Amino acid sequence: MEFAIAKETFLKALQRVQGIIENRKTMPILSNVLIDARAEKIDLIVTDLEVGMKSSYPATVTGEGKITVSAKKLYEIIKELPEQEILFSTKENDWIDLRCGKAHFNLVGLSPEEFPFFPAINDSTFIRFDSTMVRQMVETTSLAICHDETKYNLNGIFVKALEEESGVLLRMVATDGHRLAISERAISPVDSQDLKNGVIFPKKGIFELKKMTEDDDGEILITFLDNSAVVKKKDTVVLMRLVDGFFPDYTRVMPQDNDKRITVNRNDFFHSLRRMSILSSEKFKGIMMELSDGSMELSASNPELGDARESLEISYNGPLISVRFNARYLIDALSVIDEDLVDLELKDGLSPAIIRPHQDKGFLSVIMPMRV
Repeated sequence: MEFAIAKETFLKALQRVQGIIENRKTMPILSNVLIDARAEKIDLIVTDLEVGMKSSYPATVTGEGKITVSAKKLYEIIKELPEQEILFSTKENDWIDLRCGKAHFNLVGLSPEEFPFFPAINDSTFIRFDSTMVRQMVETTSLAICHDETKYNLNGIFVKALEEESGVLLRMVATDGHRLAISERAISPVDSQDLKNGVIFPKKGIFELKKMTEDDDGEILITFLDNSAVVKKKDTVVLMRLVDGFFPDYTRVMPQDNDKRITVNRNDFFHSLRRMSILSSEKFKGIMMELSDGSMELSASNPELGDARESLEISYNGPLISVRFNARYLIDALSVIDEDLVDLELKDGLSPAIIRPHQDKGFLSVIMPMRV
């Protein structure tokens, strides 16, 4: 195998796959990237058996072939090479010859025969979505993904296509047991039974999906293969194993009678919470919120550090309510809302609260209160 490639292109390609590389050393081959050179391009393939990626990049190929090499070490080498064309070739016994300017490396590779199989994908089965829409939905729901590995069915985002009278909605849901985030957008009708039944995209796969949507606008394509989801954008394909389990019935914890609505400036609320949370700690992490006509008073108290208090003007006309929240949950929800005003909907000081944009009804977060 032999090819020449621009340093910038090769560096971008290797940087893109670093997030998937298996670091636990359970199988040495999983720390490697498979490089497949053919017909004026190279394919880079990585996998940790849960999430895999295949990307194509232009190169001048003079000898076709495959090889695997340590993805991390190759990336570190390429990063330090001069801004010149890189010559990459293989020798006997899976050794690699790498040249750039006056720099010359001989690297140990592993046989491509040991590398896990990456399936061919039928393009005709893909469902097309707008990249910007998917990115916004992932950003607003991923904050609530559970990071407790024992709750494996919560370690991702539940994705489902809902057929409503007004049309088809794509819904994403995530929860960690203390908060719930839901995002919805109208989409064209879909034929995928997997999407109609609902699937759980894994946490690691979700973050790779988000990276794909951040590159530029356009379409992102999704399909399903056995127990995996396949995501494609341009010359990059990500294959992720779906979480095997049932997502809990989140509709049962959705408050139905939160009749007390508070409207507040998002920016003022966000920064006030940030200031109050400075005094919080693992032991004293609650922020007290006292609501009365036209006023929200936030306070924090930590015997080890001191206390703080701040008042905000709000739109509210109702009874006095005192409720305590983990400030981090409110801050996370506010950080993904880009409207000037937000609504906080409450029933009382002991029931879950809903926070959502004042105008956009496509997102909401349910947050459990702390005991006063």
